[in-house]
Amino acid sequence: MALHPSISIIIPTYNEEAIIAESIQALLKITERSEGIEIIVSDASIDSTPKILSNFPITVCFSAKGRSKQMNTGARLAHGDILYFLHADTLPPDTFIDTIRSAVADGKKAGCFKMGFDDSNPIMSLYGWFTQFPFMVCRGGDQSLFIDKYLFNDIGEFDESLVVMEDIDIISRIEQRAAFHILDAEVITSARRYHQHGIIRLQLIFGSIHFMYALGVDQDTIIQYYRENIS
Repeated sequence: MALHPSISIIIPTYNEEAIIAESIQALLKITERSEGIEIIVSDASIDSTPKILSNFPITVCFSAKGRSKQMNTGARLAHGDILYFLHADTLPPDTFIDTIRSAVADGKKAGCFKMGFDDSNPIMSLYGWFTQFPFMVCRGGDQSLFIDKYLFNDIGEFDESLVVMEDIDIISRIEQRAAFHILDAEVITSARRYHQHGIIRLQLIFGSIHFMYALGVDQDTIIQYYRENIS
């Protein structure tokens, strides 16, 4: 791989008109002086998100709804040596490009960042604190994901049959081929869903979904539980 591997940032979006302009502007500011970086937004929106995205110097592709499908669609267009999957409401650290490249230079093929929230509530800070630990229950897509493109293709991309827990599934498959690393830097993600559904209630729902998945509960049952509680 090149000394400074190219990185494709892939962002799935669905009806993010309220936040997407601010998110893309912030990301462009971080990446503006770096070479070998492309931003790909894989969009499935039915609101004005596509129109907003058209104002930015990024690649926009359109996909069927579903994070797995959208991220795979973006990845198939990517030219980068490294794929970096990022949620629309998550901001990577200012140093994320150098941090990922340094990790790759050290032989790390996949990993994520620790995570904090844009909320100073002590309970939210505690939730973020747990993301430093290498336990699957502490993982989630909001932490973002970097992965060597060849490894991504080798393990078969994201499982498009999964509507939820696609992030946990791919980490499990990564760990069958390579070590998964938690980098020292921290992404900042929005606490908006916690404000909407309740700080403790939502975390209990997420914990229940992790538990159901670990027990092998079928995807339809998990999806039904998710939609009944987070909609």
